[in-house]
Amino acid sequence: MIRRAQRDLDFSVVIPAYNEEKLLPFTLAHLNSCLDQLNEYHGEIIVVDNASTDQTIEIALEKGAKVIKESERSIARTRNKGAGEAQGAILIFIDADTIVPLEVLREALDLMRNPLYGGGGATVKFDQNQGRFISGVLVPEFWNLISRFFKLAAGSFIYCRAEDFEKIGGFSEKLYAGEEIQFIISLKRILRRSRKRFVILHRNPVITSSRKLVWYGDLKIFSTLFLLLLFPFAIRFKRFCNFWYQRP
Repeated sequence: MIRRAQRDLDFSVVIPAYNEEKLLPFTLAHLNSCLDQLNEYHGEIIVVDNASTDQTIEIALEKGAKVIKESERSIARTRNKGAGEAQGAILIFIDADTIVPLEVLREALDLMRNPLYGGGGATVKFDQNQGRFISGVLVPEFWNLISRFFKLAAGSFIYCRAEDFEKIGGFSEKLYAGEEIQFIISLKRILRRSRKRFVILHRNPVITSSRKLVWYGDLKIFSTLFLLLLFPFAIRFKRFCNFWYQRP
């Protein structure tokens, strides 16, 4: 159930975080800098701690973020918890290891001032390719083509109106991975009814961490993706989604 918060701000950035003490400081420092430069908009940063055992909460508080706790390890549930406490009319979901350029935030917020637009995402780029041409260069570029052609957004950057988020019921808590794809499909269905556009921003990609390329070899990455393509129902079971929940 999505809790309805009072929408007193222009936007809220919601960040799910599990043991993110290494990368969260850079993400929050950059976001704070962006908020300082977005003088025409008033927003907030919400970090939803998902049962971290490190200094994630302390870092988030130190950087001025609003901190909410969610004890059940579920990305969808964690995002929903943050959205339920958000005071922004526009919701922006990003990952704790992602740097969102100021130009991307401004473009998304400017678009949402226009009633003809209802949400979207952005193309992505790894901070480093880790010397892996296929998984480090070709895969993200292939995803960006799919993203722009089919208008699908990765969980690293999604924006929408809070009212539409509530109509959908948020991210499906029955899914332990891929919940952002189902959410986007539902969002686009709502937007089509009201003849609003869903836009993938592409001039400035968001920069996401390549740490999974360090943690996992190509065999692990592609076998996981192949399994989920063959058996999509597997995302309903956490034990098949360890790629997103366990770290080596």
